[in-house]
Amino acid sequence: MELNNQELLDGFLVNKADRKYQIWKRRPLSVELRTPTVFDQKLEYIHYNPVKAGLCTNPEDYYYSSARFYHDGTDDFGILTHYSGR
Repeated sequence: MELNNQELLDGFLVNKADRKYQIWKRRPLSVELRTPTVFDQKLEYIHYNPVKAGLCTNPEDYYYSSARFYHDGTDDFGILTHYSGR
């Protein structure tokens, strides 16, 4: 078996900032939001991602998150609506 086949490898070149080659096919995970409980869980997960990444201390502190809208009603982008959960 040939370990260094540049011609084959060139078929996997991608223009991405974090990698030069991509061998696998990326498929985003989709989750069906069947109940208000599942929706709330996923919304909280999304809101806490910037906190876990160290970008802010509280979810509502991250400018590009809807967490601030849920926290105090601030909508800098004028596109958000509140999900009541019920």
